[in-house]
Amino acid sequence: MDVFTALQTAVSGLKAQAFSLENISGNIANSQTTGYKRVDTNFVDLVAEQAPNRQVAGSVAANSRLTTTIQGSINATEVPTNIAINGPGFFVVQTKTGDANNQTTFSSGNVYTRRGDFAPDKDGYLRNGGGAYLTGTSLDPVTGRATSEGPIQISTSTLPAKATSTINYAANLPKTPATKNYSSTVAGSELLPATGFATDPRITTGTGTATVAPGDASKLLANSINGPSLTAYTASGAPVTINTVWAKVANGDASATPATNDVWNLFYQNNNAVDSSASTWTNAGTAFAFNSSGQLVTPTTTSVSIPNLTVNGIDLGAISVAYGAGGLTAYTATAATTRTLTQDGYSAGQLNSVSINAEGEVVGSYSNGNSVALAKVAVVQFTNPDGLKADSAGNYRQTLESGSPRVGLNGATIEGSNVEQSNTDIASEFSKMIVTQQAYSANTKVISTAQDMMSSLINIIR
Repeated sequence: MDVFTALQTAVSGLKAQAFSLENISGNIANSQTTGYKRVDTNFVDLVAEQAPNRQVAGSVAANSRLTTTIQGSINATEVPTNIAINGPGFFVVQTKTGDANNQTTFSSGNVYTRRGDFAPDKDGYLRNGGGAYLTGTSLDPVTGRATSEGPIQISTSTLPAKATSTINYAANLPKTPATKNYSSTVAGSELLPATGFATDPRITTGTGTATVAPGDASKLLANSINGPSLTAYTASGAPVTINTVWAKVANGDASATPATNDVWNLFYQNNNAVDSSASTWTNAGTAFAFNSSGQLVTPTTTSVSIPNLTVNGIDLGAISVAYGAGGLTAYTATAATTRTLTQDGYSAGQLNSVSINAEGEVVGSYSNGNSVALAKVAVVQFTNPDGLKADSAGNYRQTLESGSPRVGLNGATIEGSNVEQSNTDIASEFSKMIVTQQAYSANTKVISTAQDMMSSLINIIR
């Protein structure tokens, strides 16, 4: 190695340290940029081919090293459509290419980003601060089925009403119901009697229907306990209140051969515009039989259907009462205890707000109190995320080194009302900047020394 080679090596050192300073300056400049991933610098020695006894230190080159896999801190925001990925992965986004006939057009290819400061634009598209548009699967708010793939657009259309089709109900019925007519000294006084009615309203085996006339309603109410009461909805969204009572119609005998079971019937009020004792009541049509352990043995299904459930002259159609496995029991108690009571209908509603849940669903909250999934956010992961090519505005492009995207969270979670901050640490960058400055200055000293040596060589012949 001679003086001239030393000059070349020192110049490569200046270039490498200048490259490092460029990365450091970019990291500091983007320390507050949402989703920014800092760029570190790797130094590589370049050695010319020499015999072992003539080996020299060689020059140096600087290469960038991405930190795409290093997550920044996740900070809460007040914007419900801001989202952050907790764990590996990228949002799939597209960029806007223009407007045609008042319709936004987008690029055909996808890019990927960790920048999740999304907010609706004037057309309802979710756009982040870098100008990228969030993509995913749009869902029908009524059926929940996928309708399209691409940039997510939040519609402000009215959510149409949905008729009630299923009531989810779970409860425990008392072994001995404390009805108005119950007396601990009168055997069977807790049961709904067969006599005193125009027609026997009870179903003790199998299925069927029976109606209790207004003149017999008081006797039904005196020999029953309150059941679930809830509001159901017609196809047009009109609310209808369904009131029910439970009546025990038979006591079981575990010692009999074969053993018999406790039997309950469910009745619903046909007209809630009048006093309950002035209305007709209809048997729901199923005998609910419980064994001596309080477990439901009949019916063996996890739901029953009430045909043509009619209240106030409004036919709600066939309503399914779903209680699930173990949802109805008859353990020792004095009153019915409701554990679950919901229904799937609702009236029409206007969109009030939009948020994003942990599963990556864009959920719309409506004025009718209903929350519906409107879209599913697209999230992908790469085998080698550091192999992605950084693009402007916080976006990345797929390369051969990154591999193909794998769709799904795959263990990561979505944090709504949060954004991921830059993973740049200012203190660390300042430390690297001091080291870079010292190394740069040291390389200039090499050049100065080499110049002095060359001057000495030239002065020999003077």
